[in-house]
Amino acid sequence: MTDSKPVFSGPPTPEEFQRRMAEFMQQHFAGARAFPGAAPAAAGAPEGGEDKTRAAAFEFGYKPREVKAYLDRFVIRQDEAKKVLSVALCDHYHHVRLALAGKESPNYAKQNIILIGPTGVGKTFLIRCAADLIGVPFAKADATKFSETGYVGGDVEDMVRDLLRLAGGDVTRAQYGIIYIDEIDKIAAASHASGRDVSGRGVQTNLLKLMEETEVPARSPSDIAGQIQAMMDFTQRGRPAPATINTKHILFIVSGAFGGLEQIIQRRLREATIGFAARERAEPSPEAVLEHSQTRDFIEFGFEPEFIGRLPVRVVCHALQVDDLFQILKSSEGSIIRQYEQDFAAYGIEVLFDDPGLRRIAERAAEEQTGARGLMTVCERVFRNIKFELPSTPVKRFVVTRELVDDPAGELRKILSDPAREERMVMRQLVDEFARRFHAAHGIRLRFTEAAADRLVREAAEQGQPVRDLCAQRFKDYQFGLKLIVQNSGPRDFVIDADAVAAPDKVLSDWVVASYRK
Repeated sequence: MTDSKPVFSGPPTPEEFQRRMAEFMQQHFAGARAFPGAAPAAAGAPEGGEDKTRAAAFEFGYKPREVKAYLDRFVIRQDEAKKVLSVALCDHYHHVRLALAGKESPNYAKQNIILIGPTGVGKTFLIRCAADLIGVPFAKADATKFSETGYVGGDVEDMVRDLLRLAGGDVTRAQYGIIYIDEIDKIAAASHASGRDVSGRGVQTNLLKLMEETEVPARSPSDIAGQIQAMMDFTQRGRPAPATINTKHILFIVSGAFGGLEQIIQRRLREATIGFAARERAEPSPEAVLEHSQTRDFIEFGFEPEFIGRLPVRVVCHALQVDDLFQILKSSEGSIIRQYEQDFAAYGIEVLFDDPGLRRIAERAAEEQTGARGLMTVCERVFRNIKFELPSTPVKRFVVTRELVDDPAGELRKILSDPAREERMVMRQLVDEFARRFHAAHGIRLRFTEAAADRLVREAAEQGQPVRDLCAQRFKDYQFGLKLIVQNSGPRDFVIDADAVAAPDKVLSDWVVASYRK
């Protein structure tokens, strides 16, 4: 049997070369715009014109209180952390706005931030929500994946390149994004270590340059595919892509649990009170101790003085208790129960969480000792079999009670044994749930009469429509009309009777007209 070998037929034609390069670019750069066959830049377009247009569109007019109010919608507790972050973010982005307008202050010191707190308290979520509000690219990385240049591991400059990618290649926009580095405490150099510390002190030194101001190559010198992309950019646009990214206005935020830092602080505080002036004092909590942290404590922990000096804003996040986890489930716009409502809705199933059920989830999540992450662990365990079984049954609605959280299998059997009773009970409660969410969203209370609720339940059953959807459809304009009534005459409680369910627009119109007469 003879081996079959490819026959060399000469160099590829220009068309064949273009096709192969296109395939290569698609494999290595999903969604990339610049490869053979892509539309070239407009003739005569000024270099960097697109970046200048986007930069001119950046507007920031928020006040610290407005930023905190936005964060309150998603993150429960951490009030002091949200205040400090709001002030630091507003200071930084007002400076960025002035810099883009050519009015930069020459003496401005960038307010990079360090977040201290246990896992699952919302550190990452805080920064991600803030970035969404401001409208800037947000890149997240774990400090543990980096190593000193020349060793196996990631390069810290890759974070800046990630920011450029998330900004859609817009260098100007990337230059005022946010870089968030988690687990920064893992790169603290041990005080007893000797020799090269490729994951600690060396990484701190490399991060120093980024946090202050430096130029980062837009493409890594070791990235062969990136170099080919740059050549294709030049071929298509007739000019090279921007070569560097300046980090002067990139805001750096780092976070970590900092286990053991509180002991360093306590030792310092204890030494300061030794002697005749010492008094008997109650032992403070670890979180209260962390609020007294100073630069020398971080240096003793293992950070370089120059590195910790580049992080002037220090924020302590507190561990979450059962009540906090309950409020996250019940009130946060990022609550995980919204995800489960959507998951079941994909199968045409409505799920209602009552307060005792939510509190039991919170209690069991607190036992996990992983903060808000424990909520996902508990919910996955509770709903695993329910998600598997219910989509293949006639059941279209069910309530998450305390009993269901404690005994999912037993309660599932009860639901399946009498689905009609369960459905009627749930539909009635869903009407009240709509009223509660309306009040939470708009500050106006709706009180459905029994006749109104029964009519909504009956119509939803007849139409095969979810009760939530029917309520949202019937009362879609009520927040606007009722807010007018509140401004005119003051009441914030409104009774919804059967007539309002039958003709919601007419009833609302009559109420608005009556409020103007008053």
